[in-house]
Amino acid sequence: MSLFGFGSSSSSSSEPAKKESTQDSAKAVTVEQLRSIMTRLAQARAEELLPHLNDAMAESSIDTSRRRAAFLAQLAHESAEFRYFEELASGRAYERRVDLGNTHPGDGVRYKGRGPIQITGRANYRAAGKALNIDLENNPTRAADPDVGFRTAAWFWNSHNLNKYADKGDFDAITKRINGGFNGKASRDAYYQRALKVLGD
Repeated sequence: MSLFGFGSSSSSSSEPAKKESTQDSAKAVTVEQLRSIMTRLAQARAEELLPHLNDAMAESSIDTSRRRAAFLAQLAHESAEFRYFEELASGRAYERRVDLGNTHPGDGVRYKGRGPIQITGRANYRAAGKALNIDLENNPTRAADPDVGFRTAAWFWNSHNLNKYADKGDFDAITKRINGGFNGKASRDAYYQRALKVLGD
């Protein structure tokens, strides 16, 4: 899982987002492509999540084959192919982590990791919510919903300028910025190579 400590319910996207993804359908990832990258992802789950994923990528300029391949590879590893949108641990380990903005009793559990790249801590929930115009600080569980979770993942991606490394093909730099090291490197690299092949380098 992410160093940043950055069955889920599904909420419908806003109408403008739906129109955007329809208009940009030529650049959208398909169910077949997604399942070719994440081979354990069920058809029904892929169909449920894909509109939210494509909308988040379109909104965040993750719009080239290299960018999408790197983004999807990291998400595949971090979420076990979209199986987990919420950290399995209780979050108590983050209690009183001032570096994460957890300054109130119960913040560790309240702001545990959620989303396919798990944002963690009051400060990250506040920053993501402000950027996305969603009150995640007061509604932290929304980050586990696909329509928001993919957007928080894309927010994290852009706030760390990861498109720049994707454009250069520097996947190791992306892994280090997401993980803080190279935990799960073999898995991440395998997803990346598969995604490049599926999406076209």
